[in-house]
Amino acid sequence: MHSVSPIGTAPARKICLIRGSGVEQHEVDSVFHSMRARQIEAVELKRDAKAEMVAQLLRNTDLILTLGGDGTFLAGARVAAPRDIPILGVNHGHLGFLTEIEAEEMETGLSRYLDGAYRIEERTMLQVTVVRKGQRTVYEIGLNEVVVDHSGEARILRLEIDVAGHRVGVIDADGAIVATASGSTAYALASGGPILEPTLEDLVLVPMSPFALTVRPIVFAPGKEISLTVVRGPAEMRVDGQGRGHEVAIGDVVSCGSHAKRLKVVRFSPPESFYLRLADKLGWGRPLVPKK
Repeated sequence: MHSVSPIGTAPARKICLIRGSGVEQHEVDSVFHSMRARQIEAVELKRDAKAEMVAQLLRNTDLILTLGGDGTFLAGARVAAPRDIPILGVNHGHLGFLTEIEAEEMETGLSRYLDGAYRIEERTMLQVTVVRKGQRTVYEIGLNEVVVDHSGEARILRLEIDVAGHRVGVIDADGAIVATASGSTAYALASGGPILEPTLEDLVLVPMSPFALTVRPIVFAPGKEISLTVVRGPAEMRVDGQGRGHEVAIGDVVSCGSHAKRLKVVRFSPPESFYLRLADKLGWGRPLVPKK
């Protein structure tokens, strides 16, 4: 789904900034100065802020601005989507596949946003729970994927897969990835998964180094709940590649589905720019042998 924000929408009154580790203070100060000149409140949210501080700083926020790479954008997405706050990514990293503009374009980009010259691109968010003996022990949301990987002494995982309450099968593998369309160009792609157009609401299951060659990725229609039960383990679960993993014991169930709210991403480029980004950032469609 694509929607365009018309010129003349209600002006922004508050912007919240999230920065990556490599972003200097003077770059943050530049945003604050620019916003003050427009009489717009600007605050900075630390990536490790407690839930109470997050709620306080994001109250009445009109835009989340991320300065950094894709990891910073993912952190911003996790707090933006549940609150229906649009997000604009400024790339200060290396790849910047999710971000919209480069660091040197920030002033121009902010001006375009504040003037209403942008569109909103909606992305599906993933919600993940771990259930142990009938009790929910973990709840997380993410933009890209959840990875259930072998851990400890386990050399291989055995996972029972259920979709919408129906048993699909049992796989032996190093692990499994459940990704959104946004995440299809991240870890899932590196593990042999398909590329999905980013606004699709489908989820994709990608086995990681499966024991059987016939076990291939599957794309599931929107609204399906995918459950992974650890039959042989133990395992570890991570959402969006965050540093801290969660232990998943034998018998635990990892349930993955679409979050009720979709992420609202500020875009200046047309929808078709995704395919150009595939070529420029990931080298898709670029011949390995130069043309004569």
